[in-house]
Amino acid sequence: MANRLPVRPRLGYSRAMRAPSPVRMDTDTAEQIAIAALGFVAADPVLLPRFLAISGIEAEAVRAAAREPGFLAGVLQFLMAHEPTLSAFCEASGERPPRIAAALAALPFGDDRFEAST
Repeated sequence: MANRLPVRPRLGYSRAMRAPSPVRMDTDTAEQIAIAALGFVAADPVLLPRFLAISGIEAEAVRAAAREPGFLAGVLQFLMAHEPTLSAFCEASGERPPRIAAALAALPFGDDRFEAST
């Protein structure tokens, strides 16, 4: 008998993996998420001073600043820039990080097209 190599089972390959499609979100939903994020930041005695220092906004001016285009996107950018903060907000709100990213992209000045954002 000839020396035969052991037969290896054939590996079956599944279909090619595709990246998940990006989450799309309307502006109203994005604003609701950003307002919830602002409330989350404002209620935290550690995050609020950090947010105010980074944004350069005085505590008394937050309410007026919140009406400015781009402010809510800035709140979400603040969350997205620090993974532990993002995780804490997602846990508290029941949102998932891809929805936070989608909300950011749906808000004025929340995408990479700085000049075209509305």
